[in-house]
Amino acid sequence: MEYLHSLLKFALDHNASDIHIKAAHFPFIRVSSELFPVQVDPPSGDQVDEIVRHMLPRHLEVRLEREREVDFSYFIPNLGRYRVNVFCQRGELCIAMRYVKSNIPSFAELNLPEQLAKIACAEDGIILVTGTTGCGKSSTMAAMIEHINLTEKCHIISLEDPIEFVFEDKQSIIEQREVGLDTLSFERALAHVMRQDPDVIMVGEMRDSQSFMAALAAADTGHLVLTTLHTTTAYTSIGRILDFFPAGERDQIRRQIAVNLRAVVCQRLIPAIAGGAVPAVEIMTNSPVVRKMIEEDRCDKLFAAIETGTEDGMQTFNQSLFKLVKAKKITEENALLKASNPDALRMNLRGIFLDESRRILAS
Repeated sequence: MEYLHSLLKFALDHNASDIHIKAAHFPFIRVSSELFPVQVDPPSGDQVDEIVRHMLPRHLEVRLEREREVDFSYFIPNLGRYRVNVFCQRGELCIAMRYVKSNIPSFAELNLPEQLAKIACAEDGIILVTGTTGCGKSSTMAAMIEHINLTEKCHIISLEDPIEFVFEDKQSIIEQREVGLDTLSFERALAHVMRQDPDVIMVGEMRDSQSFMAALAAADTGHLVLTTLHTTTAYTSIGRILDFFPAGERDQIRRQIAVNLRAVVCQRLIPAIAGGAVPAVEIMTNSPVVRKMIEEDRCDKLFAAIETGTEDGMQTFNQSLFKLVKAKKITEENALLKASNPDALRMNLRGIFLDESRRILAS
């Protein structure tokens, strides 16, 4: 495994977040969101197969053969832990690896808003951490779990596919269950988790109506549930969840969401002036206004509720980007590229602020 270990050391030395390996091509690493080829001999198909055989947990061999793709974690001393996806293209195996930092990051280390500490301390309900693939959702959720671990005496159970960050018991006790190794599926684990006396349940990803109904049931009975979802804004997350369900069930689900939702945290990574990346974070808390909008099926007005909800700890992406530019953490150019409304942000940066959202809420 000298080829793999040398490649991982090179990637680690260059602060790469991802490594891509496929037969007969140079490996690629991702540094600060950009891909770069590694000038080493391209691996043969046999070499890639050998690397996969070396890394792949035995219990996943049949799944890879059957499904032609699989997720798992891989750890090697001195080189760290990686989230690995093995998949096929043109009949050959390919490998995508993401480096998982060994220490659990704090909110400050991740440049996250202080409001997230307050959100993480909710007694019950559902907290959604959303964004696109690779935006740092797992790190943010790990920081929230570690904050609970450091400040509260709770029983925390995580359901992950695969396990990424490894927690140590502090004030809380934590059990981490990996799909395929410790449980057959998210659905099966969620069906039994209530008998394990949890206070906090972390679900690696919300994938379908079954898993969301189980999360709702847990929240209904006084538990705190943290999970991730693939959406591009906080305010569109409600619609994304409702899409899991048939049209005839959505009104009931929407009412349950209005009762049980605590917050939606959505983020985008922005290249930082000092190097690396910082998150722009949109936050929607379940204020009385937000709850009313969800209950009355007026989700099209949630953006306005977020924009005017700063006293309730809310902020839009544009408001987050504005703060990052003023703090000289990101450039104006990069902020405009990531803004939900570049024209509005450009006006804000010139000192012009319109009160359109309050008019929308009043209508």
